[in-house]
Amino acid sequence: MSACGKAAAVAVRLFDAHCHLQDQRIFAVTPQIIRTAIDSGVLLFAVNGVSEKDWHIVKQMGEQYPSVIPCFGLHPWFVAERSPEWMRLLREFFAETPSAAVGEIGLDKGSHGRNIEFSQQVEVFRQQLELAKELERPVSIHCVRAFGDLLEIMQCIGPFPAGVILHSFMGSAEMVPAFTQLGSYFSFSGFLTSMKTEKAKKMLKSVPIERILFESDAPDAFPKSHTDSSSLLVDNSIALGHQSPEGLATSAPNYPKEELNHPANIQIVLNYVANMLDVSKERLAEASYQNAIHLFSYPGSKLHAEI
Repeated sequence: MSACGKAAAVAVRLFDAHCHLQDQRIFAVTPQIIRTAIDSGVLLFAVNGVSEKDWHIVKQMGEQYPSVIPCFGLHPWFVAERSPEWMRLLREFFAETPSAAVGEIGLDKGSHGRNIEFSQQVEVFRQQLELAKELERPVSIHCVRAFGDLLEIMQCIGPFPAGVILHSFMGSAEMVPAFTQLGSYFSFSGFLTSMKTEKAKKMLKSVPIERILFESDAPDAFPKSHTDSSSLLVDNSIALGHQSPEGLATSAPNYPKEELNHPANIQIVLNYVANMLDVSKERLAEASYQNAIHLFSYPGSKLHAEI
Protein backbone atom coordinates (compact mmCIF):
# COMPACT_ATOMS: atom_id res chain seq x y z
CA MET A 1 0.00 0.00 0.00
CA SER A 2 1.26 3.46 -0.88
CA ALA A 3 1.86 6.10 1.77
CA CYS A 4 -1.20 7.99 0.51
CA GLY A 5 -3.29 4.83 0.61
CA LYS A 6 -2.22 4.04 4.15
CA ALA A 7 -2.94 7.59 5.29
CA ALA A 8 -6.45 7.32 3.87
CA ALA A 9 -7.01 4.02 5.63
CA VAL A 10 -6.25 5.53 9.05
CA ALA A 11 -8.02 8.86 8.57
CA VAL A 12 -9.98 8.29 11.80
CA ARG A 13 -8.74 7.53 15.31
CA LEU A 14 -10.59 4.95 17.39
CA PHE A 15 -10.35 3.69 20.98
CA ASP A 16 -11.40 0.11 21.75
CA ALA A 17 -13.27 0.82 24.98
CA HIS A 18 -13.73 -2.85 25.91
CA CYS A 19 -11.98 -6.02 24.74
CA HIS A 20 -10.38 -9.22 26.00
CA LEU A 21 -7.01 -9.54 24.29
CA GLN A 22 -5.93 -11.82 27.15
CA ASP A 23 -8.51 -14.43 26.07
CA GLN A 24 -6.79 -17.76 25.51
CA ARG A 25 -8.49 -18.14 22.12
CA ILE A 26 -6.42 -15.25 20.74
CA PHE A 27 -3.62 -14.63 23.23
CA ALA A 28 -1.02 -16.43 21.10
CA VAL A 29 -1.26 -13.74 18.43
CA THR A 30 -1.96 -10.67 20.56
CA PRO A 31 1.13 -8.80 19.25
CA GLN A 32 -0.05 -9.20 15.65
CA ILE A 33 -3.62 -8.28 16.59
CA ILE A 34 -2.50 -5.07 18.29
CA ARG A 35 -0.21 -4.13 15.39
CA THR A 36 -2.92 -4.71 12.77
CA ALA A 37 -5.53 -2.83 14.81
CA ILE A 38 -3.23 0.18 15.29
CA ASP A 39 -2.51 0.22 11.55
CA SER A 40 -6.29 0.37 10.98
CA GLY A 41 -6.68 3.39 13.28
CA VAL A 42 -7.64 1.62 16.53
CA LEU A 43 -4.94 3.13 18.73
CA LEU A 44 -5.83 2.18 22.32
CA PHE A 45 -7.39 -0.85 24.01
CA ALA A 46 -9.15 -1.20 27.37
CA VAL A 47 -8.45 -4.86 28.14
CA ASN A 48 -10.87 -6.27 30.71
CA GLY A 49 -10.06 -9.10 33.08
CA VAL A 50 -12.94 -11.37 34.05
CA SER A 51 -11.72 -13.49 37.00
CA GLU A 52 -8.87 -14.13 39.38
CA LYS A 53 -7.40 -16.47 36.76
CA ASP A 54 -6.61 -13.75 34.22
CA TRP A 55 -5.94 -10.57 36.21
CA HIS A 56 -2.21 -11.26 36.21
CA ILE A 57 -2.20 -11.66 32.41
CA VAL A 58 -4.02 -8.35 31.96
CA LYS A 59 -1.55 -6.68 34.33
CA GLN A 60 1.39 -8.00 32.29
CA MET A 61 -0.20 -6.83 29.05
CA GLY A 62 -0.64 -3.35 30.50
CA GLU A 63 3.06 -3.32 31.39
CA GLN A 64 4.13 -4.68 27.99
CA TYR A 65 1.99 -2.58 25.65
CA PRO A 66 1.74 1.24 25.93
CA SER A 67 -1.57 1.02 24.05
CA VAL A 68 -3.24 -1.29 26.61
CA ILE A 69 -5.28 0.09 29.51
CA PRO A 70 -5.59 -2.77 32.04
CA CYS A 71 -8.92 -3.36 33.77
CA PHE A 72 -9.63 -5.81 36.60
CA GLY A 73 -13.00 -7.21 37.57
CA LEU A 74 -15.01 -10.31 38.42
CA HIS A 75 -17.48 -11.03 35.62
CA PRO A 76 -20.90 -12.37 36.70
CA TRP A 77 -20.32 -15.64 34.83
CA PHE A 78 -17.41 -16.43 37.18
CA VAL A 79 -19.00 -15.40 40.47
CA ALA A 80 -19.44 -18.98 41.66
CA GLU A 81 -15.75 -19.72 41.08
CA ARG A 82 -14.41 -16.87 43.21
CA SER A 83 -12.10 -17.63 46.10
CA PRO A 84 -12.74 -16.40 49.65
CA GLU A 85 -9.89 -13.92 49.12
CA TRP A 86 -11.11 -12.50 45.81
CA MET A 87 -11.78 -8.96 47.01
CA ARG A 88 -8.50 -8.68 48.88
CA LEU A 89 -6.69 -9.92 45.78
CA LEU A 90 -8.59 -7.48 43.56
CA ARG A 91 -7.63 -4.58 45.80
CA GLU A 92 -4.00 -5.69 45.62
CA PHE A 93 -4.06 -5.59 41.83
CA PHE A 94 -5.38 -2.03 41.89
CA ALA A 95 -2.81 -1.00 44.50
CA GLU A 96 -0.03 -2.39 42.29
CA THR A 97 -1.48 -0.98 39.05
CA PRO A 98 -2.36 2.74 39.31
CA SER A 99 -3.15 2.79 35.58
CA ALA A 100 -5.98 0.24 35.89
CA ALA A 101 -9.72 0.79 35.53
CA VAL A 102 -12.46 -1.50 36.88
CA GLY A 103 -14.08 -4.18 34.76
CA GLU A 104 -15.58 -6.34 33.63
CA ILE A 105 -18.30 -6.57 36.27
CA GLY A 106 -22.06 -6.85 35.97
CA LEU A 107 -25.39 -8.62 36.11
CA ASP A 108 -26.73 -11.34 33.81
CA LYS A 109 -30.16 -12.94 33.56
CA GLY A 110 -29.54 -14.27 30.06
CA SER A 111 -29.07 -17.82 28.86
CA HIS A 112 -25.73 -18.20 30.63
CA GLY A 113 -26.36 -15.92 33.60
CA ARG A 114 -29.54 -17.69 34.66
CA ASN A 115 -27.37 -20.59 35.81
CA ILE A 116 -25.63 -18.37 38.37
CA GLU A 117 -27.50 -17.40 41.51
CA PHE A 118 -28.60 -13.81 40.97
CA SER A 119 -28.30 -12.81 44.62
CA GLN A 120 -24.61 -13.74 44.47
CA GLN A 121 -24.20 -11.74 41.28
CA VAL A 122 -25.74 -8.71 42.97
CA GLU A 123 -23.54 -9.05 46.06
CA VAL A 124 -20.34 -9.27 44.01
CA PHE A 125 -21.44 -6.52 41.65
CA ARG A 126 -22.28 -4.08 44.43
CA GLN A 127 -18.93 -4.60 46.13
CA GLN A 128 -17.06 -3.88 42.90
CA LEU A 129 -19.22 -0.90 41.99
CA GLU A 130 -18.54 0.58 45.41
CA LEU A 131 -14.82 -0.11 44.91
CA ALA A 132 -14.84 1.73 41.57
CA LYS A 133 -16.43 4.74 43.23
CA GLU A 134 -13.94 4.58 46.11
CA LEU A 135 -10.97 4.39 43.72
CA GLU A 136 -12.47 7.07 41.44
CA ARG A 137 -11.93 4.87 38.38
CA PRO A 138 -14.25 4.23 35.45
CA VAL A 139 -16.02 0.88 35.52
CA SER A 140 -17.05 -1.35 32.61
CA ILE A 141 -20.41 -3.07 33.16
CA HIS A 142 -21.89 -6.15 31.53
CA CYS A 143 -25.69 -6.23 31.66
CA VAL A 144 -27.97 -8.81 30.05
CA ARG A 145 -31.72 -8.68 30.69
CA ALA A 146 -31.15 -6.97 34.04
CA PHE A 147 -31.26 -3.26 33.24
CA GLY A 148 -33.96 -2.56 35.83
CA ASP A 149 -31.87 -4.17 38.56
CA LEU A 150 -28.77 -2.38 37.30
CA LEU A 151 -30.38 1.04 37.34
CA GLU A 152 -31.76 0.52 40.84
CA ILE A 153 -28.32 -0.46 42.21
CA MET A 154 -26.56 2.37 40.39
CA GLN A 155 -29.08 4.90 41.74
CA CYS A 156 -28.44 3.58 45.24
CA ILE A 157 -24.62 3.78 45.00
CA GLY A 158 -24.13 6.56 42.43
CA PRO A 159 -23.68 8.96 40.83
CA PHE A 160 -20.33 8.05 39.28
CA PRO A 161 -18.27 11.11 38.34
CA ALA A 162 -15.39 8.86 37.19
CA GLY A 163 -17.75 7.30 34.64
CA VAL A 164 -19.54 4.05 33.92
CA ILE A 165 -19.19 2.16 30.62
CA LEU A 166 -22.31 0.21 29.69
CA HIS A 167 -20.43 -2.18 27.48
CA SER A 168 -22.00 -3.65 24.32
CA PHE A 169 -25.08 -1.62 25.20
CA MET A 170 -28.35 -2.95 23.78
CA GLY A 171 -30.81 -1.47 26.27
CA SER A 172 -33.86 0.62 25.53
CA ALA A 173 -33.94 4.26 24.51
CA GLU A 174 -36.22 4.98 27.45
CA MET A 175 -33.53 4.06 30.00
CA VAL A 176 -30.73 6.13 28.43
CA PRO A 177 -31.50 9.43 30.25
CA ALA A 178 -31.50 7.84 33.71
CA PHE A 179 -28.20 6.07 33.08
CA THR A 180 -26.70 9.24 31.59
CA GLN A 181 -27.64 11.22 34.69
CA LEU A 182 -25.60 8.78 36.79
CA GLY A 183 -22.46 9.23 34.67
CA SER A 184 -22.85 6.47 32.09
CA TYR A 185 -21.28 6.13 28.66
CA PHE A 186 -22.76 3.81 26.05
CA SER A 187 -20.31 1.52 24.28
CA PHE A 188 -21.33 -0.15 21.02
CA SER A 189 -19.92 -3.39 19.61
CA GLY A 190 -20.79 -5.76 16.78
CA PHE A 191 -23.65 -7.11 18.88
CA LEU A 192 -25.53 -3.92 18.02
CA THR A 193 -25.96 -5.16 14.45
CA SER A 194 -28.17 -8.00 15.71
CA MET A 195 -30.79 -5.57 17.11
CA LYS A 196 -33.92 -4.80 15.13
CA THR A 197 -33.09 -1.78 13.00
CA GLU A 198 -35.84 0.52 14.25
CA LYS A 199 -35.14 -0.28 17.90
CA ALA A 200 -31.41 0.27 17.37
CA LYS A 201 -31.99 3.58 15.60
CA LYS A 202 -34.33 4.85 18.33
CA MET A 203 -31.86 3.91 21.04
CA LEU A 204 -28.86 5.40 19.23
CA LYS A 205 -30.67 8.70 18.67
CA SER A 206 -31.35 8.91 22.43
CA VAL A 207 -27.63 8.76 23.33
CA PRO A 208 -25.78 12.12 23.45
CA ILE A 209 -22.79 12.07 21.11
CA GLU A 210 -20.54 13.03 24.02
CA ARG A 211 -21.51 9.72 25.66
CA ILE A 212 -20.83 7.37 22.73
CA LEU A 213 -17.97 4.85 22.81
CA PHE A 214 -16.97 2.04 20.46
CA GLU A 215 -15.56 -1.36 21.36
CA SER A 216 -14.74 -4.69 19.78
CA ASP A 217 -15.39 -6.99 22.77
CA ALA A 218 -12.85 -9.17 20.92
CA PRO A 219 -12.67 -12.08 20.50
CA ASP A 220 -16.48 -11.98 20.68
CA ALA A 221 -19.11 -9.70 19.08
CA PHE A 222 -18.16 -10.23 15.44
CA PRO A 223 -20.57 -7.97 13.50
CA LYS A 224 -22.27 -10.83 11.68
CA SER A 225 -25.15 -8.93 10.15
CA HIS A 226 -22.96 -6.43 8.37
CA THR A 227 -19.84 -8.30 7.31
CA ASP A 228 -17.86 -7.05 4.35
CA SER A 229 -14.63 -7.87 2.58
CA SER A 230 -12.64 -5.58 4.90
CA SER A 231 -13.64 -7.34 8.13
CA LEU A 232 -11.07 -9.46 9.92
CA LEU A 233 -11.36 -12.76 11.71
CA VAL A 234 -8.68 -14.02 14.06
CA ASP A 235 -7.51 -17.38 12.72
CA ASN A 236 -9.65 -20.04 14.40
CA SER A 237 -6.74 -22.51 14.38
CA ILE A 238 -5.32 -20.60 17.36
CA ALA A 239 -7.96 -22.22 19.54
CA LEU A 240 -6.48 -25.58 18.53
CA GLY A 241 -2.95 -24.56 19.46
CA HIS A 242 -1.81 -23.69 15.91
CA GLN A 243 -0.85 -20.32 14.57
CA SER A 244 -0.83 -18.79 11.11
CA PRO A 245 1.93 -16.31 10.24
CA GLU A 246 -0.15 -13.27 11.18
CA GLY A 247 -2.96 -14.97 13.08
CA LEU A 248 -5.51 -13.31 10.82
CA ALA A 249 -7.91 -14.27 8.07
CA THR A 250 -9.97 -12.07 5.80
CA SER A 251 -13.67 -12.82 6.14
CA ALA A 252 -15.08 -15.17 3.50
CA PRO A 253 -18.48 -16.72 2.65
CA ASN A 254 -17.61 -19.95 4.49
CA TYR A 255 -16.88 -18.78 8.03
CA PRO A 256 -15.01 -20.99 10.50
CA LYS A 257 -16.96 -22.72 13.24
CA GLU A 258 -16.15 -19.95 15.70
CA GLU A 259 -15.87 -16.39 14.45
CA LEU A 260 -13.17 -14.71 16.51
CA ASN A 261 -13.50 -10.95 16.34
CA HIS A 262 -10.68 -8.47 15.74
CA PRO A 263 -10.49 -4.91 17.16
CA ALA A 264 -10.04 -3.53 13.62
CA ASN A 265 -13.69 -4.42 13.02
CA ILE A 266 -14.73 -1.43 15.13
CA GLN A 267 -14.64 0.38 11.78
CA ILE A 268 -17.69 -1.66 10.72
CA VAL A 269 -19.62 -0.70 13.85
CA LEU A 270 -18.58 2.94 13.39
CA ASN A 271 -19.97 2.94 9.84
CA TYR A 272 -23.19 1.26 10.99
CA VAL A 273 -23.83 3.80 13.77
CA ALA A 274 -22.84 6.77 11.61
CA ASN A 275 -25.40 5.68 9.00
CA MET A 276 -28.06 5.26 11.69
CA LEU A 277 -27.42 8.73 13.09
CA ASP A 278 -26.83 10.35 9.70
CA VAL A 279 -23.51 11.85 10.81
CA SER A 280 -20.10 11.55 9.21
CA LYS A 281 -17.99 8.66 10.43
CA GLU A 282 -15.07 11.10 10.88
CA ARG A 283 -17.04 13.26 13.30
CA LEU A 284 -18.41 10.26 15.18
CA ALA A 285 -15.02 8.54 15.39
CA GLU A 286 -13.29 11.63 16.76
CA ALA A 287 -16.08 12.32 19.25
CA SER A 288 -15.96 8.74 20.55
CA TYR A 289 -12.16 8.83 20.71
CA GLN A 290 -12.18 12.03 22.75
CA ASN A 291 -14.91 10.61 25.00
CA ALA A 292 -12.75 7.57 25.75
CA ILE A 293 -9.61 9.65 26.28
CA HIS A 294 -11.49 11.79 28.80
CA LEU A 295 -12.95 8.73 30.55
CA PHE A 296 -9.62 6.90 30.86
CA SER A 297 -7.57 9.95 31.90
CA TYR A 298 -8.02 9.56 35.66
CA PRO A 299 -5.03 10.25 37.96
CA GLY A 300 -2.50 7.45 37.56
CA SER A 301 -3.75 6.50 34.11
CA LYS A 302 -1.40 6.18 31.16
CA LEU A 303 -3.47 8.90 29.48
CA HIS A 304 -3.61 11.41 32.34
CA ALA A 305 -0.94 13.61 30.76
CA GLU A 306 -2.96 13.89 27.52
CA ILE A 307 -5.67 16.18 28.97
